[in-house]
Amino acid sequence: MSAVTDPLVWEHVQPAAARRLLTGAVDAFAERGFQATTTRDIASRAGMSPAALYVHYPSKERLLFEISLYGHKAALDVLRSADTGQTPVDRLRSLVEAFTAWHAEHHTIARVVQYELAALSPEHLAEVATIRRAISAQIEQVLTDGVADGSFAVTDLPGTTLAVLSLSIDVARWYTPHRGDPATLGKLYADLAHRMVQA
Repeated sequence: MSAVTDPLVWEHVQPAAARRLLTGAVDAFAERGFQATTTRDIASRAGMSPAALYVHYPSKERLLFEISLYGHKAALDVLRSADTGQTPVDRLRSLVEAFTAWHAEHHTIARVVQYELAALSPEHLAEVATIRRAISAQIEQVLTDGVADGSFAVTDLPGTTLAVLSLSIDVARWYTPHRGDPATLGKLYADLAHRMVQA
């Protein structure tokens, strides 16, 4: 299995009760959104009482932060692992293919990670934002290299970086398994991204 299709694992979250609460929160936040989810919703999905949540997490926001931190790190790892091509074109296609497939394969957590950021505290958002900048930098560097060797025609590197990332990220908003295979979707989006920037 590749890093894209590996199931996200939570063994680092101990004890098991805390892990059940975290995975319950992922499902609840993805289905209902952070604001509409109650601690009772999360505890119920974990098979626990609402009071048990506070034994392991001081707040619902802390659960969101743990999910966001783990999800963003996993997405960054996927990008770094995919940056292996010999040319900027190969690298960009590989990056977009992997990033898109990851957002489809792991659409539940990706939906939470990408669309519930506003609910994080300023301190927690700042920590997650550091990882988000590293994700952007991974794409922007490939685009920069492609402009340097004449492969890409890009006049606005930050704007184009955002556009390329948005292609992949938005998959998490609408994806369901009947909408297509993640790997096939990744290849399609790699083609689209390349066409956006090719010289």
